[in-house]
Amino acid sequence: MLQCLSGSSCARVIEGYRSTWYFLVLVLAYVLYLIFGALVFSAVELPYEEQLRQELRTVKQQFLNDNECVSEGRLEEFLTRALEASNYGVSVLDNATDNWNWDFTSALFFASTVLSTTGYGHTVPLSDGGKAFCIIYSVVGIPFTLLFLTAVVQRIMEFSTHRPVEYLHRRWGMSKPLLAALHASLLAIITVSCFFLIPAIIFSVLEEDWNFLESFYFCFVSLSTIGLGDYVPGEGYHQRFRELYKLGITFYLILGLIAMLVVLETFCELQQLKKLRKIFYVKKQKTEDQLNIVDHDHLSFASVSDQAASFRENKTDMFPGDIVSASPTTTSNEPMDR
Repeated sequence: MLQCLSGSSCARVIEGYRSTWYFLVLVLAYVLYLIFGALVFSAVELPYEEQLRQELRTVKQQFLNDNECVSEGRLEEFLTRALEASNYGVSVLDNATDNWNWDFTSALFFASTVLSTTGYGHTVPLSDGGKAFCIIYSVVGIPFTLLFLTAVVQRIMEFSTHRPVEYLHRRWGMSKPLLAALHASLLAIITVSCFFLIPAIIFSVLEEDWNFLESFYFCFVSLSTIGLGDYVPGEGYHQRFRELYKLGITFYLILGLIAMLVVLETFCELQQLKKLRKIFYVKKQKTEDQLNIVDHDHLSFASVSDQAASFRENKTDMFPGDIVSASPTTTSNEPMDR
């Protein structure tokens, strides 16, 4: 008996806090996924980092041996200064002096990465005035960009998602959830082809040091707004038509980000994903005012129903009486007419 009561009480507790349990499982899964990523990245990248460190030590020692007049301290000081300048996008190499980071097209590219929160980090403001303006520009521009992207995505989805699904639903008679899933899959394939595969091929041709994997990696990192900054197009030495190239990349990033948001929003509207998300959400409880409104509407509906029923009863009682009273009058008037 006690076991039965305890089992039923446990079942009621679990049922009452189901969304909480699901949320805790989600948090645990996310933490485990973070740990899994850290372990994999560490296992894959740590040997390459150690190899690169060893190569740098060897090159540095070889340079000091070949140039005994240069002290190790002076060399460290020069390398530190060169690395600081490189972090700001300025190179000390002779073949990189023609590339300016703050001409109009480069500045436009930087502004697009700031507003889209991509932030490659290869070019950053050098002056205090530039840093202060970047803060103010971002505070105003990032919400403005979100508003702009939301409006654009909503208008595009009306023609790319809602109307096609509605038309095919009326034309073929298929269920909307199935049509929406098929449409989302097709839209994802088209987006990957137009904004990942084809641009990756183009970048692998235009960028001398990039292969297809590195080009695809840049496209994904950019359009997902990760923006690691290890691969930035148009920064190669003696880049032909660099200004036009930078301008094209800016438009590509904006259009690609819009396409990504359209695909993500299309998937988020799927009924299957909506049901999955609701598992982890807190159930909304009706407030006292809402309950009072519902009760008032119920009472009003009940009173109207009662009034309608009584009206029908009165109407039913009225018509037979009229028929009976009308019949004698007719029969009594017949002899008089005659």
